[in-house]
Amino acid sequence: MLIPTARAEAEIEVKRSRFISIAIPTSTMEEVKEAVLSVRAEHPDATHVVHASVLGKAGTIYSSSDDREPKNTAGRPALEVVKGSGITNITVAIVRYFGGTLLGTGGLVKAYGDSAKEVLKIVPTEPLIEKASFSMTIPYNAYTLIKRLFETLSVTVTDESFDISIKLEGQLPADNLGKLEEGAADIGQGKILLNILST
Repeated sequence: MLIPTARAEAEIEVKRSRFISIAIPTSTMEEVKEAVLSVRAEHPDATHVVHASVLGKAGTIYSSSDDREPKNTAGRPALEVVKGSGITNITVAIVRYFGGTLLGTGGLVKAYGDSAKEVLKIVPTEPLIEKASFSMTIPYNAYTLIKRLFETLSVTVTDESFDISIKLEGQLPADNLGKLEEGAADIGQGKILLNILST
């Protein structure tokens, strides 16, 4: 599975109706709600804001809405496209500005499906890798060596604080956890405190 790394936006026009599709990284239902609300706030004059979300490690948690379009003509076709993309932890919100011509159910299904396809073509993604979180307390003299170790293990540092010692928090691919433990033991000679927070 892939996950989006940033927001992306695309637009198509169908019989003078504008369809703006916005792909947003989301990993929980709460984030889906927030994403849809923020798109509504950005487009207060839109006729409809439809969404389709795929979440979870295996991409098996779904959410969609037709937002007052006829049942199953908007959210469902967009969701089918997202499900087929191999991308998870994503919400595609589709903003429609009505152009004055009714599209009919078949036209709506095609327009919303095509709109989702457009944004999925350009959304930046990366492979979904199991991440582990950790915290670490290190002496100042180990800082440079630890930072070098982090580079080799694809560690992302999420927090650093400097006091009597240095406290670091970060994430790394779960497969590299063993190497982090070995490296920290090597460098610290018992003076590095490593806590695995979650895997």
